[in-house]
Order: sequence, then structure tokens, then C-alpha cells
Amino acid sequence: MNNLRSLPRAHPTAAAAAYEGDESQFAGSRRDSLRRKLVERSVHVVLFLCALISVLTTTGIVITLLGETIQFFGEVPIVDFLTGTRWTPLFASKSFGVLPLVNGTIVVALVAIVVAVPIGLMTAIFLSEFAPARLRSIVKPVLEVLAGIPTVVYGYFALQFVTPILRDIFPQTQIFNVASAGIVMGFMILPMMASISEDALRAVPRDLREGAFALGATRFEVVGRVVVPGALSGILAAIILSISRAIGETMIVAIAAGLQPQLGFDLLRSMETMTAYIVQTSLGDTPQGGIEFRTIFAVGTLLFVMTLVMNLLSDLLVRRYREAYE
Repeated sequence: MNNLRSLPRAHPTAAAAAYEGDESQFAGSRRDSLRRKLVERSVHVVLFLCALISVLTTTGIVITLLGETIQFFGEVPIVDFLTGTRWTPLFASKSFGVLPLVNGTIVVALVAIVVAVPIGLMTAIFLSEFAPARLRSIVKPVLEVLAGIPTVVYGYFALQFVTPILRDIFPQTQIFNVASAGIVMGFMILPMMASISEDALRAVPRDLREGAFALGATRFEVVGRVVVPGALSGILAAIILSISRAIGETMIVAIAAGLQPQLGFDLLRSMETMTAYIVQTSLGDTPQGGIEFRTIFAVGTLLFVMTLVMNLLSDLLVRRYREAYE
């Protein structure tokens, strides 16, 4: 009994202080947890609102296009619009065949792709497989600078620099022509083609390269038979997206390609693209509410459908040729 009395006893004030410390620590961690949940919920709401704004913007664009387009096709048969070969909506004798505009758009885009795809793919292969790190750190920013140049600058570069060169080589070249616009547009979309292709090439696992080297393949054989086939889905997506970018380009074709809607594949003469016509008609001289004004929306809707089909095709090709690596 005396021994029990001699044992030290906890001071009541110290015990209460320890309890209050534990309680305040628990309350602090609870506040931190609530704060984290509030931050996470706020970020979730902000991201949801951003996605909702994108969806609503796209929906508004589609509704705006369809509203005027439906009124246009109420006056012009859609078959005549899609199959006609004469486009003169601003003339006294009006004709609404959009094929000349589609022809000009496709021809310019094809010239751009012929320029951008081989150069962009070779650039991507060089950066991914052959270039040392120091050289890659120089070339990549140069490509980004090309992507940041305003397209109106590209347009005047095509008109003032490329066209005189073409006229020296081919004297029959018109001042406004498809070739100069397409060539310069190819260099404009080159960064997109090279960047996406390089990402696809670098995503191919290193083990595949090392396995090919172990079997005795050369550097070029590894690139041509292992790396490029392994990145085929990404390369195809880069090509399709580059075509979509070329189809939707405006200022280069408006400045350098000309405003003459006509069929054919003569690269040395002037042609009008769909985007160039939209720019020409949107300058303010066309009165709103008339059939001429509604042609802007009809052409814009067709352009929207074309780019949408290209994007869907890109997604389909990626799914079809995608390689899954573990």
C-alpha cells in the first residue's frame, strides 16, 4: 500500500493539456482534409465548366451554320449545289455549283501534303533516331518558330518570294497561283506533321530497337522495318490532321492562290478555295439576309463536314493500326 502511494501521479493539468493537444491536432487534420476535398471539388467544377464551354461553343457554331444553310437550301437545290461546276453567286447570272471551290481546296491541300509529309516524316525520323540531344534542342525550337509565324506572313511570302521564282522557271505562271500557295502551306503545316510523327516514333519501345540490333539489323533497317511500322498509327494520324489543317487554312490561299473558281489541276494558274471565298464575301459588301450572304454558311457547313470526316478518319486509322505495347 505504501508502495502504491509512492508511485508518481500524472499531474491533472498536464493530462488535460495533452488531451487538448491531441484534440487540436485531430481538428487540424480534419480541416486539412476538408480543405483538400474543397480544392479537389473546385478543380472538378472548373474542368467540367471548361469542357461544357467547349461543347456549348461547338453546338452554337453548328446551330448557326445549320440555320442559315437550311434557308439557303430552301432556295437552291442541294444536288445543284454539290454537283454544279459553275460558281458565280455574286454575278447577275447566278450559279451555285460548289465543285470549283472544292476542287481548288483539294488541289492546294494536295500540294501542301506533298511538301509537308516527306519532309516532316524525315525530320521526325532524324530527330527521333539520329539527332544528338544538343542538335535536337536546336531543331525543335526552330520548328516551333515556324508554327508560330502568322499565316498572313506566309501568304505574302508566297506571293512576293515563291511566285517570282516559279515565274522565272515557268513563264506561264500566273501571279496568283496554286503552286506557290500550296508549297508555302506545306511548310506552314510542317511543324505539326513533324511533331506528331516524332511523338509516335519515340513512343515505340526501346526493346524493339535493341532486339532488331541484336538480330544484326542495321540502323536504317531498324528504322524502316521496326520503328516506322510500329508508329504507323501515329504517322497516319499526323498526315490526316495535317490535311485537315491545310483544308481549313485561309490567309495563304486568300493572298496567294487567287479568287477564280475553276476546275482542273493546273498548278500554275489561279484558283479559289472555300476559305478564300468566305473571306472575300465576308468583307462587308454583301448585304445580310440575301442568298449571296447565305452562301457563306453553306460553304462553311460543307467545309465543317469535310474537316469532321477527316478527323473521324484519323481516329479510325489510329484505332485500326494502333500497336499496343506492354
